[in-house]
Amino acid sequence: MNSIRVSIIVPCYKVEKYLPRCLDSLVNQTLEGVEAICINDGSPDHCIDILHDYEKRYPGRIVVIDKQNEGVWRGRWDGIKKARGEYIGFLDSDDYAELDFAEKLYDAAKSSNADLAVCGFSRIDMETGKKITHEMCLKRPSFSIDEDPGRLIEMNGAPWNKLWRASILRSMCDLQVPPKVLDDMLFQMLAFLEMHGAIVFTPHSLVNYMIRLDSIINTISLEKLQTGYDAFLEVRKLYESHKASLELLQAFDAVAFEHLGISMMFRISCDKSINLSEQIKVCTDFLDKHFPTWRQNPYISFAYAQKQGGAFKRLWLAQKVYKAHLLGPFLGLYRFAIDVLHIDIKW
Repeated sequence: MNSIRVSIIVPCYKVEKYLPRCLDSLVNQTLEGVEAICINDGSPDHCIDILHDYEKRYPGRIVVIDKQNEGVWRGRWDGIKKARGEYIGFLDSDDYAELDFAEKLYDAAKSSNADLAVCGFSRIDMETGKKITHEMCLKRPSFSIDEDPGRLIEMNGAPWNKLWRASILRSMCDLQVPPKVLDDMLFQMLAFLEMHGAIVFTPHSLVNYMIRLDSIINTISLEKLQTGYDAFLEVRKLYESHKASLELLQAFDAVAFEHLGISMMFRISCDKSINLSEQIKVCTDFLDKHFPTWRQNPYISFAYAQKQGGAFKRLWLAQKVYKAHLLGPFLGLYRFAIDVLHIDIKW
């Protein structure tokens, strides 16, 4: 192929069972000029054999990087350096894309000369193949970060339902010590710092995100959580050193509260050996010290929530619960709904 429009980066580790389905979905994309940059991240199974087989069968469409294990963060950077596409996307190797994934996102990006195009996705039970939910599938107006950075809150934290202008990803800052949690979200926040163009949406569900229902709740260690704190602080300092606007810093603080104060505290609450009240206090002190606008934030206000709806209303409610020192009981009810009532609630 003389002209690569889209490069899709696929980190691979211990996924030999699912990898062919993922690769089939990429080599059969309806858009011409798509390459898949597949990183074998020191996988101990037969991933590399599968990748080489596809590389031989689809020359120019499958590009293999074989390396020692360094994790998804480093693998993505290796892929970005190798990618030739005008736009770059990502896909987890146990998931798979719809065949018009690249075409619909590329057309959406090109029609608006956008820096980023975002699509919907489906959460699918890995064991049964049943579709559980469709997400990011509502029609949304485009926006730019310079004009309304608060709308970054409505973005899901994963990079795999998006196409990014390649020059944005190549110019973004790196973290020398990647976090062991929240790495997807922080990767995106680094990219957002470089963006001034439009962000556009297509409401179609174009990625099939595979989950195991028995692992919806997953705990994390306090050691891993600390890496999340450290990385969030490092990225916040990068925003300051890049002279980000007050509005963008306020949006960043809102994202920090959403993911550290709510998401991470929920995961901590699933481990009965951890003192949740103590960890909420640690998190609150951290937010107050380093993300000072989270308490009185224009993007977690009732007025902004009423205007934007959806995720903003949930975040506004969560802030009220948090500030009223009721997060512990709130998370207990949330866990009860999932564990006992078997209700798959996606916050």
